[in-house]
Formats: sequence, structure tokens, C-alpha cells
Amino acid sequence: MDLTDTIELPTTPADTVPVGAGLSIFDPVFLGIDEFGQAVYLPMIYRNILIGGEPGAGKSSLLNTIVGHAALCPDVRLCLLDGKQVELGLWEDACDVFVGPDIAHAIRTLGRVQIVMDNRYAFLKARRRRKIGRNDVFGQILVACDEIAYFSATAGDEKTQKLFAALLRDIVARGRAVGIIVAAATQRPSSDIIPTSLRDLFAWRFAGRCTTDVSSDIVLGHGWAARGFSSNTIDPNNQGAGFLISEGGIPALVKAAYMTDADIIRVADYAAWTRRHSNLDTTTETQVAA
Repeated sequence: MDLTDTIELPTTPADTVPVGAGLSIFDPVFLGIDEFGQAVYLPMIYRNILIGGEPGAGKSSLLNTIVGHAALCPDVRLCLLDGKQVELGLWEDACDVFVGPDIAHAIRTLGRVQIVMDNRYAFLKARRRRKIGRNDVFGQILVACDEIAYFSATAGDEKTQKLFAALLRDIVARGRAVGIIVAAATQRPSSDIIPTSLRDLFAWRFAGRCTTDVSSDIVLGHGWAARGFSSNTIDPNNQGAGFLISEGGIPALVKAAYMTDADIIRVADYAAWTRRHSNLDTTTETQVAA
């Protein structure tokens, strides 16, 4: 190039903010620290997580941490269900669909997720594949539900509650290979709240402070309290601490990361801005938002 040539710098739109390195749901989620002070990262892709514990144990805080990571991933769509509206409500502007205390809306939303799931399996079958990958044209989906019990045992009638549980079970059971991840929290996932056929499908489980060994075992799995792993031993004032277990693993004591409301608002506003300019392909399948 001749030194006399001029270089034209690209112009940028006025509505821009500095953008850092992009996250992906294929990247492990920073969960917190273990009892030795080491960072704990949770691989969420192709997995689901169930979070249990007594009121005030930090369940919703952990769920917000997971949603926060997903919100900053341009390859993830957010589908949030929150009967109280305020635990996940700060993320509403960054999500594709937000469901409040409306079980009919919850059922319609899970039904649409189920349609998306079936479409993706048809896509894989046509291409002789068994799961989607990082470079596929459509993004992953995080279905986050705060307090399952509201939809499965409180709102509506027995018929709608069973339908909600059946839809959620199908998504947890079949969604992993097509990039549909479920993160759900509840106070005590007993069989009257979550059928055991659904509860046992979660690969990851986190038991925050529980009032009894039995409640801890309901979250982690039968027999762990007798082996010395009971969240009943956690100090009630140590919010966010709990035992994390993976499929076939051993419970590990973890102190979950904590985001203040101000932290969540800052991250959510940034995520909402970046998502307005996202290049996710929305033409290849039925949309989740109802």
C-alpha cells in the first residue's frame, strides 16, 4: 500500500457500548467456591440442575447466578418461570418469555418449548446426528423455574398441576441433547411437589440448608445423610452454602456466589442491550415466546 493512501475507519452506530469477550453456555458456569476456597465451575450444557433447601437458604440466589451467565451468552434464549415474579423478574427485559403466577401461561410456554424440542430432534434425525453442537444455527434454551411447587402443587387444579409436571418432565428427560437446559428451585422436592420420576432425572443437584436429614436426602439422593453428607449440618446463617452433587459423584460443600439486586440489574440491562443486537437465527424453528 502506498503511504499516501488514506485509510477510512469504520463508523459505529450511536447506540453502542463496549462489548467484552462473549460467553457461551458451552463454557462452565462459575458457581462459587468450595470449602478450600477454590473456584467451582459447573458445566451446564447437556445437563439440568435441581436446587432445594429451606426458605432463605439461597436457592433463588444460586438460580440467579446461573441465569446471569446464560443472559450473557448470545447463544442462549431465556425462558423464565417465577410464581412470585420478583426472584427472576429483574431478568425480564433480557428473556424471550417471562411467566409469572399464571399456570395456564406456564403450560403454554412449556408446550412451545416441547414443540421446539421435537423440531430440533427432527433436524438431528434428518442429518443423522444425535445432539446439537456449539456451531449449530439455533441457540440453546435455558428454562429456569423458581419454586416449582407453585406450578406443580399450588396454582390451578390437580389436572393442570399434573400437566405442568408432565411437560417439565419431558423437557428434562429429552431436552439435553438438543440444547434445552432446565434449572429449577424448590423448597422441598418431595414426591407431592415433584414426582420422583422427574426429580431423579436432574444430573446436578444442590442442597442448601435443610431442616432435617430426610429433606437433605430428598434433594441429594437417599442415603447421603447417613454417610455424613447432610445439609442439615449447615449453619442457618450461612446462606448460599450447600452440597453439590453430580451424576455418580459425591456431594461437595460449596458456597454459591451472590449477586445483589444492583448487580443483577446491571448485568440484566447489559444483557438486554446485547440481545437486541443478537444474530441468533430465529427463522429455523418455532419460537418459544408466547
